[in-house]
Amino acid sequence: MKSSQSATTGVRGNRTTQVLGTADSDASTRQRVLSSILEHGPSTAAALADRLGLTPAAIRRHLDVLGEHALVESREQRVYGSRGRGRPARVFALTDTGRADFYTAYDDLAIEVLEYLSDTGGSDAVRRFAERRMAQAEERFRTAVAETEAETPTVALAEALSTEGYVASTRPAMAGEQLCQHHCPVAHVAERFPELCEVETEAFARVLGVHVQRLATIAHGDGVCTTHVPDVSQLTGPARPGGPDRTENDANREA
Repeated sequence: MKSSQSATTGVRGNRTTQVLGTADSDASTRQRVLSSILEHGPSTAAALADRLGLTPAAIRRHLDVLGEHALVESREQRVYGSRGRGRPARVFALTDTGRADFYTAYDDLAIEVLEYLSDTGGSDAVRRFAERRMAQAEERFRTAVAETEAETPTVALAEALSTEGYVASTRPAMAGEQLCQHHCPVAHVAERFPELCEVETEAFARVLGVHVQRLATIAHGDGVCTTHVPDVSQLTGPARPGGPDRTENDANREA
């Protein structure tokens, strides 16, 4: 993992460099903290200390500085299934600001690769890539929805999305719910290749077992990716028998 850490730590913008500094050991350690959270997802101070070979007290000191500069934020750890006694552990996650500098170079590379696929294989090649990318995530979402004790499958899906960096929530809507993703790690790439959004929407439909409708996307310039999920409160599982094989996006493409 050391090689991947060095790769990510090299992709930083001016703002983060100003916050962390460039020479002292504290700056280097904070860089490692950010990289570890990026690679492993939201982490407790104890987990970070274990991965980086530091004491929890030292890690908390660095997290305090990163939090003051809005590069990380603290929140309750999300737990699927039954929760034990005691207060939930708190984890530290990258904010949009803390995440942005990491992804600039990766976005450019991803766009370049997808442009090559589009030029050599057409839009079908891009879509096949998007479907392959989503397949593993869909299985994780399906498992999370099946095993959770959340109020509705949509809430369970939102929790699963949040663990993967999408900062998702739900809100009631007419004849159903809205699934809201407040952050999208691939927004800049999806702006150029909407197939990523289309495939994601279709995966949501299969996981929830209902036809869903994407209302807005960050990639399109909206503040939140919003998906309408009809009558989801009446569902009792991740997918009902005879659930949809086609989504509204499929129908639109065939029209």
